[in-house]
Amino acid sequence: MGIEALIFDVDGTLADTEEAHRVAFNLAFERYRLGWVWKAPEYRELLKVTGGKERLAHYIDTLDAPPPERRRLSTMVPDIHAEKTRFYSSFVADGAVPLRDGVARLLDEALAEGCKLAIASTTTAVNIDALLRSTLGARGLDMFSSIACGDQVRAKKPAPDIYRLALRGLGLLPEHAIAFEDSPNGLRAATAAGLRTVVTPNFWTEGGDFSAASLLLPGLGDPARPLRGEPGDRLESAAWLSFDELSRRMSAVVA
Repeated sequence: MGIEALIFDVDGTLADTEEAHRVAFNLAFERYRLGWVWKAPEYRELLKVTGGKERLAHYIDTLDAPPPERRRLSTMVPDIHAEKTRFYSSFVADGAVPLRDGVARLLDEALAEGCKLAIASTTTAVNIDALLRSTLGARGLDMFSSIACGDQVRAKKPAPDIYRLALRGLGLLPEHAIAFEDSPNGLRAATAAGLRTVVTPNFWTEGGDFSAASLLLPGLGDPARPLRGEPGDRLESAAWLSFDELSRRMSAVVA
């Protein structure tokens, strides 16, 4: 069975965005004079909560503060998150958040083979738009036949809603598409939607439970930046994941 679409998560999968998000959160906290600083180890734990607004709400719930103060802070979540998004968008527009190795290559290979592309991300449409324009130029948005954003669904990852929305936008059943993820919550969402999934973890997600992945790689790789130990470890034809090998491997999984 041929692959008709590739569906990509954004944060951590298309690009290693989380450090930019962390810095943007801290700048927003400073702007609101909250006195909060999310350091990398703490933010890594907070990423287990999917969605920026949800992450903020969870953090506020853990604060050692009187209930009235936590309620007051909770009302500020939309404004804090909006300020954080402005900082993040400015980082992306300045080119500070490149695509991960091999992403642009695989996107082009897939399109050249007539395969559709889609996005299933819990981040906002503003963040997705900024990243695609900055990294892929004017064609960025046009490359994707379906873009499903977090604000369009009631339940975020690990719920499968966002992937089901992307599949509806593509007009495809899950067996005709492959998902790309970097986190345990993303993998759970994709598999719950019936999708075979390629997982490429990063600093923020490594060590998670990826046992349900159809293929687990440290990255997609590129001719200029080949994956160590490949071909021969997990890949057969090259030291990067090509669309041709992906198609052959996933067809074998179905068979």
